[in-house]
Amino acid sequence: MLNQLLTENLGIRPDVLELVDQAEQKIQPAFQKLNEIMAYNQYKVLDVFQKCRITDVHFNWTTGYGYNDAGRDALEAVYARLFGTEAALVRPIIVSGTHALTLTLAGILRPGDELIYCTGRPYDTLEEVIGLRGEGRGSLKEFGISYKQVELTPDGRIDLPAVAAAISPKTRMMTVQRATGYDWRKAITIAEIAEWASFVKKIRPDIICMADNCYGEFLHPQEPTEVGVDVMAGSLIKNPGGGLALTGGYIVGRADLIEAISYRMTSPGIGGECGLMFGQTRTMLQGLFMAPQTVNGAVRGAMLCAQVFSDLGCEVNPLPEDERSDIIQCVKLGSADRVVAFCEGIQAAAPVDSYVTPVPWEMPGYSDPVIMAAGAFIQGSSIELSADAPIRPPYIVYFQGGLTYEYSKFGVIKALQRLRERGLI
Repeated sequence: MLNQLLTENLGIRPDVLELVDQAEQKIQPAFQKLNEIMAYNQYKVLDVFQKCRITDVHFNWTTGYGYNDAGRDALEAVYARLFGTEAALVRPIIVSGTHALTLTLAGILRPGDELIYCTGRPYDTLEEVIGLRGEGRGSLKEFGISYKQVELTPDGRIDLPAVAAAISPKTRMMTVQRATGYDWRKAITIAEIAEWASFVKKIRPDIICMADNCYGEFLHPQEPTEVGVDVMAGSLIKNPGGGLALTGGYIVGRADLIEAISYRMTSPGIGGECGLMFGQTRTMLQGLFMAPQTVNGAVRGAMLCAQVFSDLGCEVNPLPEDERSDIIQCVKLGSADRVVAFCEGIQAAAPVDSYVTPVPWEMPGYSDPVIMAAGAFIQGSSIELSADAPIRPPYIVYFQGGLTYEYSKFGVIKALQRLRERGLI
């Protein structure tokens, strides 16, 4: 009955359905472990909500400066407790994951300090923040903050001896980016982050260990701040927003660090005491409550994508059976035409703007033309089904999200069908 609906109503070719169904059968046993992680995290979130005594009073509006906003305080107490930290900032005025990371870096680092990225070059949008490219405009480099990066080992792990060698008297902060970004590597696991943080602290306990947790929430029973990381940031239109948060970002960590960051977010002396929530507290809390289930669907969809395109002879990273530490699936397609066709298929699978054709464009913050496919209820929401790629060799597409597994699976189906229609695979 299902395949009949897909064929007759949605125009899916029988050969495409057969390939996807075969792939799904291969990975079905791995879904059980993912379901167990989801259940653990769902009850973990529920426990925190109950201990923080969330009530519908917390959903009310405030105006003006937002003084004494009980909902905002409750939301941030939930995030702090959930991520095992002393304090949190969770605000709609944090416009993206890049903004949350920028606030964290700029709020803590001072002229003369050194920042070291321990997972190679950071995500493209952070290059101008750090000062690796661009014209300054307030970059860390412009304010006299120096930068180093330590490349990963050939097998994609943190190079601990190189990390130790990179530390200098100026080193103030060391950072890991959990997700792959636009690299060809697996996400950094919680076990690796724990080992890295412990290693750094043994060398210099005063060095601040920071994690970029974008795309990584609820992939494991623990989060980086529960295994030794001092401060961490992410986006609410990725995993923790559960597809309901309209915008926003979060930063969690040590109380002294969060206070310093809050002074950058607003102004010195005001910090987190002000900041209107614009009536978003309910959707932020409800999205967080739904997030473990939503992330589970996205991860299973990523595994299916890996299996389907691996079966077709494409290189994929991670492999279908690999441990997952973010929701991103990389597929090496080998040509710009294939990348564009794949993204067109993802767009055509969407409930919103399915009729739109995505094209590569000069997107702000990126050094190459980028194609982005996302027919989302929330603009730019990466926990909703999307695919994007910089148009540069070796032409890797990055598939992620899906508010439900069935939706994510349909994205795989439509991407494959578009490639087949064009005779590209």
